[in-house]
Amino acid sequence: MKPVDFELHRPATTAEAVALLAEHAPEAKVLAGGQSLLPLLNFRLARPEHLVDLGRIAALAELRRTRDELVVGAMVRQARAERSPAVAADAPLLAAAFPNIAHPPIRNRGTVGGSLAHADPAAELPAVARALDAVLVAAGPAGRREIAARDFFQANLMTVLEADELLVEIRFPRAAPGTGASFQEVGRRSGDFALVGVAAQVTVRDGVVEEARVCVTGVAPTPHRAAEAEEPLTGRPLTEARLAAAADALRAAIDPSGDLHAPGEYRRDVAGTLAVRAVAQAHRRATEHAAAAA
Repeated sequence: MKPVDFELHRPATTAEAVALLAEHAPEAKVLAGGQSLLPLLNFRLARPEHLVDLGRIAALAELRRTRDELVVGAMVRQARAERSPAVAADAPLLAAAFPNIAHPPIRNRGTVGGSLAHADPAAELPAVARALDAVLVAAGPAGRREIAARDFFQANLMTVLEADELLVEIRFPRAAPGTGASFQEVGRRSGDFALVGVAAQVTVRDGVVEEARVCVTGVAPTPHRAAEAEEPLTGRPLTEARLAAAADALRAAIDPSGDLHAPGEYRRDVAGTLAVRAVAQAHRRATEHAAAAA
């Protein structure tokens, strides 16, 4: 199939893009990498009268570091961020998630901001943003506003972005020394949307888990920040018993629905298993980093 007719706009600045959205909302859609939107257009599941292409806005493709944050422009391609030494050093969980996203040709076109704005509950990057307490910055006619990741995702494929707003950058706190990360997921085939995924980042100091961050995909309409799994792990040395307690707490806290791909009980059980694997691998990497820095 082919899309319905639309008018294509290619602004050169963020201000121009915001003005176009304000003029044509709600009949306008934003085109970032196009890996989610173009299939919807081709199947006529989306029928915008106006398409605002962000590809010419250089400011949205910047990736920079501040003293406390890694700032990723919304139009930074996933493949570029995957290869970035700054991402690997400052946001190891973000770096760990990228290889799980679809296939290399998709990551060559897909953008960090596009995935977050699409808000698929099975996607990897929303879980990373939620686990790391990222701040998402939106621009609209009234100016810019900062949105905590915990408030950004509202429901399946829904965010708090208004029709005339544009996601412009994502701010991730820079990881402390002795931090390791892991992203584990299960899908029917490599590159498919995950049935369940677990993001884990662990910081170790003097053999003790100083901080644990765990977030789960595929078990709720939005990424599930698993505070119940983090609590048994934090402030103590990691043991198999504490890993098991974290997994049990996670399983008790979630109530995934089933679908044609997997029943809810399967997703619940797998979430606990993947949490054990992700936290254990993140802990090993954190310990290695701490030893190397000593």
